[in-house]
Amino acid sequence: MIQGIAMSELFKLIVSSRFVRVVAITTIAAGCHAATRPAGVEVEFVPVVSPSPVRAEHGMVVSTERRASQVGRAVLRAGGNAVDAAIASGFALAVTHPAAGNVGGGGFMVIRFPEGEATAIDFREKAPLSAHAEMFLDENGEYSREIHHNSHRAVGVPGTVAGFALAHQLYGKLPWEQLVRPAVDLAEEGFVLTQALARSLAALVERHQQYPATIEAFSRNGKPYAAGETLRQPDLARTLRRIMRHGRDGFYRGETARLIAAEMRRGGGVITEEDLARYEAQERTPIRGTYRGYDIISMPPPSSGGVALVEMLNVLEGYGLEAMGHNSAAYIHHLAEAMRLAYRDRALLLADVDFVDVPIERLTSKSYAAELRRQIDESVAGVSAPSDLGLPYESEETTHYSVVDEDGMAVSVTYTLEQGYGSKIVVPGAGFLLNNEMGDFNPKGGLTTPEGLIGTSPNLARPEQRMLSSMTPTIIAKDGELVAVVGSPGGRTIINSVLQVILNIVEFNMNIQRAVDARRLHHQWLPDIVRIEGGGVTAETLRRLREMGHDVTVRGRQGRTHSIMIDPITKERLGAPDSRVPDAGAAGY
Repeated sequence: MIQGIAMSELFKLIVSSRFVRVVAITTIAAGCHAATRPAGVEVEFVPVVSPSPVRAEHGMVVSTERRASQVGRAVLRAGGNAVDAAIASGFALAVTHPAAGNVGGGGFMVIRFPEGEATAIDFREKAPLSAHAEMFLDENGEYSREIHHNSHRAVGVPGTVAGFALAHQLYGKLPWEQLVRPAVDLAEEGFVLTQALARSLAALVERHQQYPATIEAFSRNGKPYAAGETLRQPDLARTLRRIMRHGRDGFYRGETARLIAAEMRRGGGVITEEDLARYEAQERTPIRGTYRGYDIISMPPPSSGGVALVEMLNVLEGYGLEAMGHNSAAYIHHLAEAMRLAYRDRALLLADVDFVDVPIERLTSKSYAAELRRQIDESVAGVSAPSDLGLPYESEETTHYSVVDEDGMAVSVTYTLEQGYGSKIVVPGAGFLLNNEMGDFNPKGGLTTPEGLIGTSPNLARPEQRMLSSMTPTIIAKDGELVAVVGSPGGRTIINSVLQVILNIVEFNMNIQRAVDARRLHHQWLPDIVRIEGGGVTAETLRRLREMGHDVTVRGRQGRTHSIMIDPITKERLGAPDSRVPDAGAAGY
């Protein structure tokens, strides 16, 4: 902190060094009333970089894996729209990004049409027909984390193929076969492994020898692949070919459904061919909100993301965040308090709206945000109470991708297997991984633990209920014009990562690459901790936050917010793969 420095001297300091960044100009000093606090400048000595997004005149796809982005770009070039490109990229990721890309999982898609209307496709996994609130108990009637997260009983009925099929039926343009074929070819012909993926697959093979089909799919007779070798997946290719030829029924009926049901019987799972045949994706009305004149379009329940995102933005709209400065103590304090309140509501109220009455209108209203602001102290951290409630586990291994086509149609997709590589169970003969998404249901009615389990009723397992999620695919517009497409993986951090990308754009006028790469923070109500990415703040800021009463820790990376923004002058599509991911790529034309 440099107190009382003349601005002329400050700018001399900035000009004289390429290793200085102004983090905040603020009037905050711990223990002083706002009117009497001395002005100060926080200065962090780090290398200044000027990342630039990838520019394209017509269309853009940004994902966590460059080949999948290139598949989407090829579809756009061939005359497909953003929905077509999203479907093709999603199937390609099932081949090239097996940790989270999938046909054995589920997720969400938000679509904004060029004229401004929007819709959402819900292809979240469902609980099987035999599901019940005590299905994760062992033979002694005790809750078993192993059953809940690491068994065949942890597998939810997959939704991805049905979701893509519904999106194509309603809004696709090119033939279905043309969208699936690139993934078939990638699986059959193989692709060269990067160092990061080879290392990840080696860890999978080493730790999960109990699943022979998994070892067969991702190793050479049990020996891990090395970077530079080619991974071919013939069983997955055959599954994708059935999907290519028969659409939805190529997965939920026939050979693939029989193979899934057989593996469930073998491993003690409960998904049947009837569960698969009954699964349907749903078209839903998006959550909509506004923030300083920008329109926010996001995913409704069973995602908690859109509701919590709009709730936090409504709260934060009442503060002068820009004047506080990016990642200053004051800024982080206000964000953390808004997060604390929204995540409390998430835990207590949100669930699948087909089973639970969720007060969406109230939670997303400006009047409710005004009530919440009255609970926030300007300089003292709140308390996350009651202490007998917590949150169910939600893995950070998900993936997000963004698409904009030549006409301005925008698609934001986040989908997942839950944990990295899901259940780690590859279906023998089918070549794809199954999710462990049942772990996103609360473990047991009334069961709470200090580690963060929650036993409230709305998100308990019920037949065909969709489990609560934090996935937050989001689209931003203003005055009828598309502004940006954003989203992230990261479990419960997802909502906060998306929030901060939006604030970086709106409050701090960052270009999309800087908005994506900026360091982030997270608070989720319980545990009552503010987690900040390493390099995100100065030591002085950490000290001041702790003086306010915040329990602050420094964490590793948070989220991978692969995003697109529209240049307001040139109308170019600006693609921003998150620099936290070595294999990510933006592909435009």
